[in-house]
Formats: sequence, C-alpha cells, structure tokens
Amino acid sequence: MLARRLPAAPVWLADAAYASVMGKGDINAVPSRSSKEPMGRLSAPCPAAGLAGLQPLVWRATQGRDADWVGYGNGHDEQRFVPVAQIDDKNVGQLGLVWSLDLDEQSALAATPIEVGGTLYFSGAFGHIYAVDARTGRLLWTYDPQANEAAPRDIRRAWATNRGVAYADGRIFVATRDCRMVAVDARTGKLVWQSSFLVPGSNSTSTGAPRAFKGKVIIGNSGSEFGSRGYVTAFDAKTGKLAWRFFTVPGDPAKGFENDAMAMAAKSWSGEWWKYGGGGTPWNAITFDESFNQILIGTGNGGPWNNKFRSNDPKGQDNLFLASVVAVDADSGAYKWHYQYNPNEVWDYKATADIILADIAVQGKTRKVMMQAPTNGFFYVIDRADGKLISAGKIGKVTWADHIDLATGRPVERPGIRGEKGAAIIYPDNYGAHNWQAMSYNPRTGLAYIPYMQSGMKYGPALTRAEAVDVDPNEKRISFRIGAAIEPMKDPGDRLDGKGSLLAWDPVAQKVRWRVDYPTSLNAGTLTTGGNLVFQGTNTGKLYAYSATTGERLWSFDTKLGIIAPPISYSVDGRQYLSILVGYGAMGGMGGPGHDQGWKYGLQPRRLLSFALGGKANLPATPPPDFVVHKLDDPRLALDPKRVRTGAKVYAMLTCGMCHGAAAIASGNAPDLRESGVALDRSAFKEILKGGALVSRGMPLFDDLSDREIEDLYQYIRARARARDTEQAR
Repeated sequence: MLARRLPAAPVWLADAAYASVMGKGDINAVPSRSSKEPMGRLSAPCPAAGLAGLQPLVWRATQGRDADWVGYGNGHDEQRFVPVAQIDDKNVGQLGLVWSLDLDEQSALAATPIEVGGTLYFSGAFGHIYAVDARTGRLLWTYDPQANEAAPRDIRRAWATNRGVAYADGRIFVATRDCRMVAVDARTGKLVWQSSFLVPGSNSTSTGAPRAFKGKVIIGNSGSEFGSRGYVTAFDAKTGKLAWRFFTVPGDPAKGFENDAMAMAAKSWSGEWWKYGGGGTPWNAITFDESFNQILIGTGNGGPWNNKFRSNDPKGQDNLFLASVVAVDADSGAYKWHYQYNPNEVWDYKATADIILADIAVQGKTRKVMMQAPTNGFFYVIDRADGKLISAGKIGKVTWADHIDLATGRPVERPGIRGEKGAAIIYPDNYGAHNWQAMSYNPRTGLAYIPYMQSGMKYGPALTRAEAVDVDPNEKRISFRIGAAIEPMKDPGDRLDGKGSLLAWDPVAQKVRWRVDYPTSLNAGTLTTGGNLVFQGTNTGKLYAYSATTGERLWSFDTKLGIIAPPISYSVDGRQYLSILVGYGAMGGMGGPGHDQGWKYGLQPRRLLSFALGGKANLPATPPPDFVVHKLDDPRLALDPKRVRTGAKVYAMLTCGMCHGAAAIASGNAPDLRESGVALDRSAFKEILKGGALVSRGMPLFDDLSDREIEDLYQYIRARARARDTEQAR
C-alpha cells in the first residue's frame, strides 16, 4: 500500500460547522449526529495554515483578463472550451511546468479540477476534497468525508475514483461513494451540511461529479451491474434538503409509479424486472440547459445486461429509459422529453458520456442542440427544444447497426447482433467507442474533440434465464449481475484494433476532419481553447497540445505516469494556466491489452501539475514504469487444483478484478496481489478481508466470506503468482 509522504498535519472534526437538515418527510435529511455517522475530517497543511492566506472567492469569469473554470465542463454548456488565448498555437512551445503537488495515498485520479478566484478545488479517489492555491501550488486545506469507513462493504461496487466537485455560493460540493452529498465552506473547508441520496435497497453507489444550477446541486447514482435502479437527486444548495428526484427506469408496479413518466416507461418493460434493479443509472452525464430551463440526463445500460430479465417478449421491449437522454424540468424534475439511443439495450451500451450544448447551423438555420457520443459508436445531434434527432454518424468502427433512421430515430440493427443465433462479433465492445473520458467542443472551429477507442467483442450466444446463473434477485452478497456471455475480440488484420485515437469531429457534416492515432486505447479527456489548441493526456503518461484546426502536434510533456483525467485552463492575475491531475487507474487499472503501462500502485506518485508560458519548474524524481512482476511465493505450499478453480470464481464474483486486475494482473488501481506479502501470509490475508484493517485506504470489508472461500481465494492468488505469465516478457 502507498505510504504517507505528506508532513504531519493537524486534523480536527468539523462539528462546529455541521448543520442539520432534518425535515418532516425528507427521506434524505441527515438526522442529529450520532457517534456512528460519518463526520469527515478537515486537514490543514501546517499549524495555522489555515485560513490567513486565503483570498476571498470572487466570480472572475467576466472580470478583466481573468477567467475561472467554474464547473465540471466549465460553463453549463459543458463545452470544455476556454476563450483565453494567452497560450496559443504560435507560442505553446514555450509552455512549461510552474509547480507540481504530490498527492499522497491517492490512486486513480479522474477528476476535473475547478478554479474559482485563484483557488483550485478537486476530489481525490475516495472523494477527498482538496483546495490549492492556483498561483503557487500550496495546499490550503483538505476534507475527508470518510466514505470508505461509512460503507466498508458497499465500496466494492465502484472503483476508487471520483470525477469532481461543484461550486456555488461559496461552497464546494462532492458526492461520496456511499451516496452522500457533502457541502463544505470553500474558504475554510469546514462541513456545512451533508445529505444522503441513497434510496433504501437500491444497491447504489456514486463516482460522478455533481453539477450546481439555480440554487440546487444535482447528482446521479451508479450500480447497474449490482442491481441498482437509476435516479438523479437534486438538493437545495443552501440547506441540503431534497428538492426533487427523478427515476430513470420504472420500479415495482405494485408500489405505484412516482409519476406519469414512470407509468409510461413501464409499458415498455415486462416480467418482474424490478427485482433485478433495472439499471439505467445516470452516473456521469447531467447537464443544465439554461435556455430551456431543463436538465438533460444521460442514462446507463440495462441491469442485468441480459434483457430476458427485463422482458417476457421474445423479441424484446424498448425498456425506457435505458441508454437514453431524458429532459426534465430544472425546477420540479418533471419529465419533458426523451430520446433513446439503444432500444432493448443488451450490450452494456450507455449514454453516460458528457452532453455538450451548442448553437449550430443546420441547413442554414441556427439550432440549439445537444451533442453526445455515447458508447455505441454514433455521434448524435439532437434538438434541445423537443428531443428530435437531427443527425447521427458513425465515429469509427461500428458494426452493430447499419445506420440510424432519421425518420424514426431508431437504429437499423444488423441481424444476429443479439446473439440469438449464436455468438456474434460486434464493434464497439462494452467499453464503447467513447466512454466517460470527456470530449470538448470549440465554437470557433466548430469541431468536437473525442477520445476514441476501437475494440470489438464476441457477444453471445444469448443465455436463457436458467443459464444466466450470476443473476439472482435473492443474492445478498455484492456481486456482478450480468447474465450475458462476452469475450474481447481483436482483428489482427486491422492495425487500429485495440488502440485509440483523438478525433476532430464535424457535427454538422458528421465526419472526421482530422485524427491522431495512439498506440494504446484508453486515453484521457480533452480541453480546447481560444488559442486554437486542443490538449489531451494519454495512458502512456504524455500530455499533448495539438492545433485545433489541423491536428498538428505542437507540444508535449512527459508526466511520468498515465493520465485518465482531462486538463483545464484558466487565468489568474492575467496569467493563463493549464492544470491536470495525473494518476492512472479506474478502467485502465483493470488490466487488459494496452492498459498495463508499467504504472504500479504506490510506485509512481500521483500529482497535480500546473503549466504556464515560461514555466521553469522540474518534475520531481519519479520511478520509471515497471513491467516486471516481482512475485512472492512459498514453494512449500501445495495447491489443490479444485480449490484454485473455485477461488477463481470467488475472485471474479467478488469484483476483486475491478481493483486488483483481471486474473490478478494489476495495472495501478491497487497492489498486485502476486507481489503482496499480505496476500502470501494466510493470517494477514484473512484479517484484512474479514477484519477490515485497510478500509480507510480503500480495501473493502469482506466479512461475509466463509473461511473456506478465503482459503480458495488464497490458493487462486498463489496459483497466479506461480503462473508462467506472458506479460512478464513484454
């Protein structure tokens, strides 16, 4: 595990700032504090740091030369465009590091920082909030919501990652893995309020960035593969009281539907789908559309993937609102319209990629549109007024559908892609042609900049409900509920298979204007600027700048660690900065072809980096990539092949691979168990699993495991440490 490197800091409970938000009938209100409830920890970097050096927060977006980055995608349009042009395509070669900040005990850093009034705010892997002076990199304060301690079992449901914070009216908001919205004072870091958005029995978690709008703060949930039902929750930003909630799929009809939209959606489901959750979790894409006073919600895949649990019809049913964008009224949460990308979704295709708002010319007329590139491989342009499809084009290798019928809005699927006649090879795979890694849009070039991935999968043959043994509505243990057969596929004759690209996409013409191909698939989100630039980091650790019009590479920096977070840009005191979090993990940390780049948990420091013209700082010494597996083993230990096979099933069922890698081949999310002394020591191994000794550092509690299962798991890990690994020779 990663050792602490920060100097000791005073830590105190922020109880004085706690404000109860209990209200009659409010199921999300936090009751009066009890000793068992998570309080969180506030830390300052040195005794008195405190607050003396903090500048008052000022909204600077329209003041003089300075421009803030005030939200997840910057403005409400989520374009990830900053008009500042001090750094441009002529001088970007002079861009240099100004400062760096090591972030101890962090792993996967996926967050988009925000910057307000000269202070950077961002979240760490476990939802810790950091406040940093944007000019100097000085750590001002941190706040730990103690999400791991609050739900030691439930943290199995999500990677140790968090995509960001929100700012409104002098407060910073973060959503935690245990489904709490936490509000802290932006100047002091002290807790103001916290409210749960966990619907009882929903099997939910959260890794998304909240959005703030019109005095409210909103967040979605995740957990489709664990039996969750999707929903978004809006709170009053001042008090933490529930403002409204919108479910994205219908629940049990016997309990009544929450609104007319759910009653309508339920007509497209059948059987007892609610026993399995349903899915549709809106874990990332939530955009406030100020022009129409609406929230646009991008929903997730079906839960489970196998549609036989969601429909009694042999041909399937649409299952609204899976894989859709849904518009609801911003004030009330009332349904307005929807567009479904994948009716009867079965491939883990989802609409959770960022939604971008823009005004573009369509057939000579300016239209207010939303643009999204969901995982299914099409780029959609949709009218925000009514949800009508304007156009859709393939951004890359897409074989599941021929095209999207513009008259009906429905995809024209190719025969056999649902595995009904045996296994089918389709593109893209379940990761998608574009996932949550942020795309950006430059209104001056008229281009969207998309992190693209090209991989296929063998889907099927379609399983019957009896064959889908992993799906059990009575299963109490936290485990994947997929019910489908999939296998990664790569065409050796296609040089781009298994790799990624940066695409400059023309949303009007629905075509690529330029592209940059990478040797690896899983690269980070993009930023575009008024200086005719596009910035993107890669999982090989390089940060690049390209011409926004031509794609010419103009600048690069070796960050010494893979990047999954998107950069931001802003200006303070007349100087433009570029900032980015560097910390590989999450999807890449699961392993797989091209994902393992030698980044190891605890080896390379996770950091926040900031650049400006003329920057002369040097990056601190960083261990190089390590592709060697430093295995530990006890040759005296005799392994039972049957127990090893059972242990492999336990490893897969318990979601161990999410952090420690598929087949125990770790790629940075967590320690490599083949190298771990703890995983070699039976007693220590059992104590960590059942005793929760490392919960605070992200290792979940597995106190529901039997001693026999622990021994099976132990023997499987030992067998993996003895295996002849092809990855050893890469």
